[in-house]
Amino acid sequence: MKISKFSALALTLGMLILAGCQQKQQAATTEGPRTWAANGPFHIGILTETVSQAEDDLRGAEELIRRYGRVSDGGMIQHITYPDNFMDQQEVFISQVVSMADDPLMKAIIINNAIPGTSESFRRVKEKRPDILCIAAEAHEDPLVIQQSADLATNADFISRGYLIPWAAKQLGADTFIHISFPRHMSYESLGLRRQIFEAACNDLGLKFVFVTAPDPTSDVGVAGAQQYILEQTPQWINQYGKNAAFFCTNDAHTEPLLRQLLIYGGMFVEADLPSPLMGYPGALGLDLSAEAGDFTAILKKVEDAVIARGGAGKFGTWAFSYGFAQSAGWGEYAKRILEGKAQLGNMDDMWSALSEFTPGARWNGAYYVDNNTGVRSRNHLLVYMDTYVLGQGFLPTTQQTVPEKYYNIKFNTN
Repeated sequence: MKISKFSALALTLGMLILAGCQQKQQAATTEGPRTWAANGPFHIGILTETVSQAEDDLRGAEELIRRYGRVSDGGMIQHITYPDNFMDQQEVFISQVVSMADDPLMKAIIINNAIPGTSESFRRVKEKRPDILCIAAEAHEDPLVIQQSADLATNADFISRGYLIPWAAKQLGADTFIHISFPRHMSYESLGLRRQIFEAACNDLGLKFVFVTAPDPTSDVGVAGAQQYILEQTPQWINQYGKNAAFFCTNDAHTEPLLRQLLIYGGMFVEADLPSPLMGYPGALGLDLSAEAGDFTAILKKVEDAVIARGGAGKFGTWAFSYGFAQSAGWGEYAKRILEGKAQLGNMDDMWSALSEFTPGARWNGAYYVDNNTGVRSRNHLLVYMDTYVLGQGFLPTTQQTVPEKYYNIKFNTN
């Protein structure tokens, strides 16, 4: 989970301006479906982080280029990477986005991850070019802010997964669910609310719920100190709660040392916060996946074979394909189909079809975001999730489960 997720409301440059145009934007979202089909050739722009920050997101953009060509070579896709220190260079980022609107053939812009500043950049794009389709993938800004300027915003479904991850843990044979996090993450609505749903789901499913605190990697101990803590504590947690305990952590930096120790001492791991076979497993298993880069079928097989060889079959899971890769490539494909008149904005079947183009054999599901305070369902903010893939066992039918309505009605407790 990235540091800025849903916490950057105060840092977003466009808030004051957005407040002024909120009434107009809300009126726009109540209209019927808009026809976005382009008349003639068009370009699609996509902005991602660099390889050092989010390689999977970038590789997804490269897959679009492989399929449809780069604009500079006469193709369809214009790809830009934004600064690694984007929190300090929001105006640079915004300028990068807005400059895409200068291309008269530009008809869609996708940002993955949609970092703080996305709302303002899309607002400026819409001022210049209201005909450009704007998609914010894995949005970091407050939902009620990003919904005002994006035609579509998406996030991993923290509501449904609050129930489905404990459900999957029970399918693996777990009797205890251990949630590892720290106060900063628990102050975020997306993570704090999911933690509350985890606990309620465990109580209903007959699992013991345990919350443990680990050091924040952004604190004085840094990433190395936080990882060392996980390495030292995991054997003690296994000794205390047993090998039928399933673990979940909210921070990417904790994932690799946690997996490393679980593979040695026992325990289970359903999936990461933002799942991918590349999240934690290669480092924990000592795998070199350079030859398989971008080929998630081959990556999954290599990871799966290594887990099975370590005796972890049926105890460890992931999403079979990278969430970040699928968000870049899938929403690019979706935008292309909309502009070609082959898909409709807001149609879920069209969305799942586009995402599935890059995740063969995996099912997608999700729902539109419902504001936790007002109960109002958004019409342009989608929460998504994929079937859990259990290494050495195969897919669990996660997306086919009915999440009880009660979990959608749990209110975020800030205390």
